Amino acid sequence: MRRFVILVAIALLATLPAVLFRLIGLRPSPILDAAVFGLAILAAGFLLSWGAEAAEQYISQGLILAAVALVTVLPEYAVDLYYAYQAGRAGPESQYVHYAAANMTGANRLLVGLAWPLIVLLHWLKDRHRSIDLAPANAVEVGFLLLASLYAFVILFKGSISLLDFAALVAIFGAYVWRVRKLPKTDNPDEKEEPGPAAALNKLSSRAQWTAMGGLVLVACAVILAAAEPFAEAMVGTGRAFGINEFLLIQWLAPLASEAPAVSVAVLFVLANRAGNGLTAMISDKINQWTLLVGMLPLALSFGAGAVSALPLDARQSEEFFLTAAQSMFGLALLLRLRLGVGSALALVGMFAVQVALAFIFRNDEARTIATLTWLAWAYLVLAGVLFLVNARQLATILRTAFVSPSGAIGAASLSDSTPAVDRLPR
Repeated sequence: MRRFVILVAIALLATLPAVLFRLIGLRPSPILDAAVFGLAILAAGFLLSWGAEAAEQYISQGLILAAVALVTVLPEYAVDLYYAYQAGRAGPESQYVHYAAANMTGANRLLVGLAWPLIVLLHWLKDRHRSIDLAPANAVEVGFLLLASLYAFVILFKGSISLLDFAALVAIFGAYVWRVRKLPKTDNPDEKEEPGPAAALNKLSSRAQWTAMGGLVLVACAVILAAAEPFAEAMVGTGRAFGINEFLLIQWLAPLASEAPAVSVAVLFVLANRAGNGLTAMISDKINQWTLLVGMLPLALSFGAGAVSALPLDARQSEEFFLTAAQSMFGLALLLRLRLGVGSALALVGMFAVQVALAFIFRNDEARTIATLTWLAWAYLVLAGVLFLVNARQLATILRTAFVSPSGAIGAASLSDSTPAVDRLPR
């Protein structure tokens, strides 16, 4: 308990400068503002994660992992929805429209291209296990991520994200939460769980535990709401101060800060010998960002505009969205055997590094940028198509488990009877 109290105190101290800046309206410089408010968002994310961790004993594991994924990614929601709201106020031709789309696509691609491989490689470095194996019940997460990724192509063909898409994507997320609410515990018997910081709350009475959890969540949400607007504006100002392309800064650097709490929680799962839960949380992060975050953009934009509006996708944003959807399909294809290995992780991070490098190389050439995004997207889709064909039987089993099976569980052997060549690496 003493260690937990110290950690909470450190997190709260990290938020104080941002609270002070916000209360007195102090904005010394975009760079300092970005650091102060970014640190506050990161600290608030940890408070949220500890509150969710303490709730594990009261909620089914499938639902708690979905909840952990949702609450730890709230900083990303706050920043991106602020851009969308400002886009509605400023009009469809404003730069905020581009900022909202850039932040959303960047956050989604960071998760698959950087966070997923990080979890696998950390697990390999820690325990020399060449892959993270998911439980058969985790086919539900894979199935719903496939559904959300397929719907992304519907948005792409329409050329905008509307309130109709909001309704459809919220329905997908709602169905996912309903499906995982009673999934069985999926601990790996070979993994000895290490207690997290919030385990200290188990010593308290039930009422005291709920009070502590509620306090952590309320304080964290208040900090995130207070810090989101100045952090988002500071990122734009920082780009201008350094002469950096604002679009790329918001697409890549801003999500690094807002996604840090979610990734940190997944890393803590790995360090606590719960690598499967860490990867599941990252997949759930992708599901809620690919559904709720994308769907809520036109809602925030409509509030800002004071009228029903859709978020338009111009030529550049359409290709960014296409690349994001294609990367999702490739990541899914690597998960069809309910494992993600070192070889797959290297493939994901390698292709992600290529897209980031090319984005900065062609940052001042719009035509070359669009052409590059198109070729990269098709490369992802071709690779995904090959893996889907090779693993057709596993795909069918995943679909049955996710959308038909009442138990949410299937035989592990049917999905894990062989290993893709990309993952046949020595331990």
